[in-house]
Amino acid sequence: MTDTAWYGVTPEPVANKVARHVAEGAPASKTVLIDCFAGVGGNTIAFARSGRWTRIYAIEKDEDAILCGKHNARLYGVDSLISWFHGDCFDIIKNELKPLDQYSVLFASPPWGGPGYSTDPIFNLATMQPYCLDGILDSFRQFTQGIALFLPRTSDLKQLANASHSLEKVKAIHYCMEGASKAICVYFGLFESS
Repeated sequence: MTDTAWYGVTPEPVANKVARHVAEGAPASKTVLIDCFAGVGGNTIAFARSGRWTRIYAIEKDEDAILCGKHNARLYGVDSLISWFHGDCFDIIKNELKPLDQYSVLFASPPWGGPGYSTDPIFNLATMQPYCLDGILDSFRQFTQGIALFLPRTSDLKQLANASHSLEKVKAIHYCMEGASKAICVYFGLFESS
């Protein structure tokens, strides 16, 4: 694991639960999962292990993280289900994966701006760095309406509600371990209740 991955990787029990919710909530016509900020593969591997997706695409800017992710996927026996892309997720979705838009859902655990996010009583998603909530959603909605965002547990729910389209369903779930919330995952658009 890389140094930053130790505090950035989703704990395995949480990743497995998120993967189950994404798999159960996505329409059957969606058979491709794209993990936009894959890191060392914690969530990506959980998606692959769910058995739900015909293909998983993992996108990551950090080449060392990709090497760790590929190694981790081999350890879990799911490396043949995952295609890795090195680069900017917004460019890759737009330029390389666009033909898959009708079959895909996007999952993203974007960078939250480092460990300092945990000190904010309410995390301001408009100032999240290096990508703000509106920038992420504007770009992703050009590709698909099925979007799941994994965000800090203190994320501003009003901002998330305001970011939804007028008739769009939005579901927010806190994921906990040992009685403490670890993060929130927000499901936009096509996801059904599960």
